[in-house]
Amino acid sequence: MVKSREPLVDGHGREIGDLRVSVTDRCNFRCQYCMPADGLKWLEREEILTFEEIERIVALLVSMGVSDVRLTGGEPLVRRDFPKLVARLAAIPGLIDLSLTTNGYLLERDADALVEAGIGRVNVSIDSLQRDRFFQLTRRDSLDQVLRGLAAIGRHESIRPIKVNAVALRDFSEQEAVPFAEFARDTGYQVRFIEFMPLDGDHAWTPDDVLPGDALREIIHAVHPLEPLPREPSSTARVFRFADGQGEIGFINPVSEPFCDDCNRIRLTADGQLRTCLFSLGETDLRGALRSGIDDDGLESLVREAVWRKELKHRVGDPGFQQPARTMSAIGG
Repeated sequence: MVKSREPLVDGHGREIGDLRVSVTDRCNFRCQYCMPADGLKWLEREEILTFEEIERIVALLVSMGVSDVRLTGGEPLVRRDFPKLVARLAAIPGLIDLSLTTNGYLLERDADALVEAGIGRVNVSIDSLQRDRFFQLTRRDSLDQVLRGLAAIGRHESIRPIKVNAVALRDFSEQEAVPFAEFARDTGYQVRFIEFMPLDGDHAWTPDDVLPGDALREIIHAVHPLEPLPREPSSTARVFRFADGQGEIGFINPVSEPFCDDCNRIRLTADGQLRTCLFSLGETDLRGALRSGIDDDGLESLVREAVWRKELKHRVGDPGFQQPARTMSAIGG
């Protein structure tokens, strides 16, 4: 019997219901907006949370009101025996939505096992539908394999919705807008453009690199008219449907349209650090506490203290903004 605890609330009155769990910092791609061409220094194996440690933290947070858990990386499917972790988490009473974000490279191999283990939703990151441009951005000639993985998970009707994430970069993604819109219309997948954020490994981000979601929406609307859908509470995406009813497309605009006011998300890094914002400059060490023998009540107190200090907003674009030392691959999307 899982002990039910008081809801997890931050100092601004926001109730936390969404947890992003990075299971590894390793990745088999080298996307330009995420890490340098020669990669990053990976964490040592003993620094990474075990499946048992992840399960314990997730179970505690679910008992405090977290209902949605998304598994991320790095690339989560490079973690050995990853479907076994999915099965352990899917069995936690009270966990309503267990989802995955992946680059899709290993999805053809793992799709059946993931569904059997209990994954509920999948997001696949694809930044271009053209082989040469996909290679330009990811530094991997793997578009065909990723699309096969997307098709493999798409054959499972229990996995809905399936979303395709594309990072929006100025002077690149303008050419991708209409092809992705037509991909969404043809397949039923919800394509979502995500504004480029200052979390790149080269620390070369500038505001000029950001292609605002509204600019992409205007390009698409001129060819395939769009109608807005109501924004769900705490949703990161502004979703539009095609006016003829043939599919949906979304825009995640953390730079041009921050959605911090009702943010209900926290993050757990692969090495067991609790982060209350993608752009947090501080972290809370849960791994050290676990390995020192802390009990669940003590762990709950540690989490509550950290979450109470959750940032009101991310401050990207504000004077004096500091990019965190961790890159996206070391945080988890």
